[in-house]
Amino acid sequence: MTKAEVIQQILEQLEKKEIRKNDTKEREYCQEVIEHFLKIVKQSLTEGNNIYIRGFGSFIVKKRAKKVARNIAKNQPLMIDAHYIPAFKPSKLFSEKVKKNTKDIEKKMETEGKGTKSAEKSKKEKKAKKTK
Repeated sequence: MTKAEVIQQILEQLEKKEIRKNDTKEREYCQEVIEHFLKIVKQSLTEGNNIYIRGFGSFIVKKRAKKVARNIAKNQPLMIDAHYIPAFKPSKLFSEKVKKNTKDIEKKMETEGKGTKSAEKSKKEKKAKKTK
């Protein structure tokens, strides 16, 4: 789902509640609110602060330890220094909700052809047909 789709869904929800006045003004205002929210999340995480949203989850900064990796082209080891990355940790309630809807999610993924076993099988079958 893209940011534009999120904005559209918010506007549709507002329309159901009959709060809608002027379509373009609402769209611009909604877009501005989302832009500012994302800006605040980015800024807070860059400063090393975590954001907790009850019932949804946490935007956190995780530390990745120093490790040895391998340059495949030259087959040489190289060191990757310790660094911080942004991460999202869903709340227990949110995780449980997603787990309950597993069957619905699998059906949707199958119809869209994303990341399911049947989609992977069909991709392999297509590749096999091409090579023959």
